[in-house]
Formats: sequence, structure tokens, C-alpha cells
Amino acid sequence: MFDLRNVRVRSGEEHREAVEVAIAPVELGGERYVAVPEEAPAELAVTRASTGWVFELRFGVRLHGPCVRCLADAVVEERLSLREYQATSPDSDELTTPYLVENRLDLSAWARDALVLALPAQIVCREDCLGLCPVCGENLNESDPQAHRHEAVGDPRWSKLRDLELG
Repeated sequence: MFDLRNVRVRSGEEHREAVEVAIAPVELGGERYVAVPEEAPAELAVTRASTGWVFELRFGVRLHGPCVRCLADAVVEERLSLREYQATSPDSDELTTPYLVENRLDLSAWARDALVLALPAQIVCREDCLGLCPVCGENLNESDPQAHRHEAVGDPRWSKLRDLELG
């Protein structure tokens, strides 16, 4: 949490400060991804506008967790530059930020929400990850894909149709 009561700026002035932002673990698709380190160094800028406050946060983070294709270790690096606005007298929800409560800015929640939105749809160990064999579960990245074969077995529910003579 960053307490705005300690910021003394007039309209048009900016306050910059180096801060540490705690990044809570992220759970996606039932898998847990952890930021390393758990507290990311960040730069916070608070600008006093004539009608409110402008908040900017810049930081980089590395998330570690399983690859969605093969379950091996995967690392995602993101650099984020965020901006929020809070009007002094808001007349709509668009002029407020959910991260400011009683003059305290929740940097961790803001950073985590933005991180989740910035993540790729699938976190993979490498772009050309082949994943796991759907039949035996072997990691196809560690075996020769040409040599890894299984005998084609039909669906047993359709076996009676093979005996059917048409025409």
C-alpha cells in the first residue's frame, strides 16, 4: 500500500518514488505461477492534476510455473507500464480507480491485475513445445517425434459397424 497523505504536490507537479511491489502467485488453468523475486522493484509516479490524481507504475516481473503443453518449467518475463486516474469529485466509475481506498493506493493488487491481463493465452516452456503424447503421456520434446508412434486403435463403441455388410 502506498499512502497518498505523505505526497505533497500541487496541481501539475509530480512525485516519483522507487517502491517494491509484492506480486501474489497467479493461478491459471489450475496451475500456479510464482513471481521471482516475490517483490518486484518498481517506479511509482503520482501527478496531481487540476481534476484529480494520475498514477503511473512501471516494473518488470518473471513468473515461474509449468508449461501448459508439457508441464516442464516455464518462465515468462513481462515489463509493464500502467496508468490509473482518480478524479477528485468523480461522477462516474470511469473516473475512479478500484485500487485507491481512503488515500491508500494498493500497488500489489494493481500490479497483479495488470500482470494477469498481460500474460499470453498459453504459458509455454518454448514456442515450439510439442507437449505430451496424448496416448502414453511421454514428453515429445525429449523423444524423436518420428520414432514415437502408437498403433491406431479404433473406438470400441463402433466395432459392430465393421461387421456390417453393405450392398
